Amino acid sequence: LCTPYGHTTCASKYLKDFRAPYVATAVQKLEDAGAVVLGKTNMDEFAMGSSTENSGFKTTRNPWDTSRVPGGSSGGSAAAVSGRLCAAALGSDTGGSIRQPAAFCGVVGVKPTYGRVSRYGLVAFGSSLDQIGPLARDVTDAALLTGVISGPDPRDSTSLPAAVPNYLDNCDTPIEKLRIGLPKEFFSEALGGEVRKVIEKAIEAYKSAGAEMVDVSLPHSRIDVDEQGNLSSFAVAAYYIVCTAECSSNLGRFDGVHYGHRTSRKLDNIVELYSRSRAESFGEEVKRRIMLGTYALSAGYYEAYYNKALKVRRLIKNDFDAAFKKCDVLLCPTSPTTAFRIGQKTDNPLEMYLSDIYTISLNLAGLPGLSIPAGLSSEKLPIGMQLIGPVLSEDRLFRAARMFEKTTGTTRLVPPGA
Repeated sequence: LCTPYGHTTCASKYLKDFRAPYVATAVQKLEDAGAVVLGKTNMDEFAMGSSTENSGFKTTRNPWDTSRVPGGSSGGSAAAVSGRLCAAALGSDTGGSIRQPAAFCGVVGVKPTYGRVSRYGLVAFGSSLDQIGPLARDVTDAALLTGVISGPDPRDSTSLPAAVPNYLDNCDTPIEKLRIGLPKEFFSEALGGEVRKVIEKAIEAYKSAGAEMVDVSLPHSRIDVDEQGNLSSFAVAAYYIVCTAECSSNLGRFDGVHYGHRTSRKLDNIVELYSRSRAESFGEEVKRRIMLGTYALSAGYYEAYYNKALKVRRLIKNDFDAAFKKCDVLLCPTSPTTAFRIGQKTDNPLEMYLSDIYTISLNLAGLPGLSIPAGLSSEKLPIGMQLIGPVLSEDRLFRAARMFEKTTGTTRLVPPGA
């Protein structure tokens, strides 16, 4: 997020000395409301990653176990809130980058409806997927922050004109006869044992509070498991075509001429200057995604890959629309596992991509979702539960999440030593 104070690096060596000339709308709204900005946190470079190990600077550690990742890409934000370095933080969510680190670090993370929060001042990764949202210690704090940063902005043509409810005041209002949908595709054998147990316990807590469980299906978000135990998903495949295509376009602005890193080598032409400046300063994951996106958009492959991914995206949105005719919110895990160890997945990009297998569909459909702590594993690591709603149903999600907090007392989890 751009601010005229401090550096705006996106955790990239390319922007290590860059200072933005303006402030992001979301940050400005918080400051206008009296918030004090303490600083900026670490992340995966240009928000590309699920562990914050792709930072161009240092690796952020999980406050619950410093040998493990905090999630990503907004891992620094989640770790700072979890470790009590700040009351709340902002992050960006392109495919789960707020919700997954929130789950790993035991905090609340909110991905609002696409367009609910202005993206002005957010360094773009995937423009049709990116959304700014808060990470906080509990649902009421998250509701307060979401209300402050939401609303239309003339500087962002994709921001929605809809009025913003008072999320904080409404959050303690119970939902009568709450219908919770359980997508069968998200409770397959792909779901780990400990995560499954905690989520099933959360479902029972909702039942005891009077909620009704409804079986629903999201066929185009299904998760398949092969004989070797490897996971695959239509949603993940479509997402990584769409997001890398948009990434290859958005990151074209970083050319070593206008701002950012410029190679010190004396070169014969401008193309070599572009190439060398980017090669010297971009990390491996950023290079990988630019190449994938450029390939997907190239002549001969645009129809074969990109257009098909857009068709799958529409089918995923249709599945959600059909599901919400039967229920008020959907419930599922935020991540199939707890926080993994630092270095465990760095050599396997595909396995890393599948860390967001339950979160990606929301971004493709533009829906709001939030992750709240559901409990702890046997190793005392947080496990997150995700609630999903129709477009502009943040108010309903906060009320449903607050209902869980009050029923179970699972709120404001504190890591050892914090």
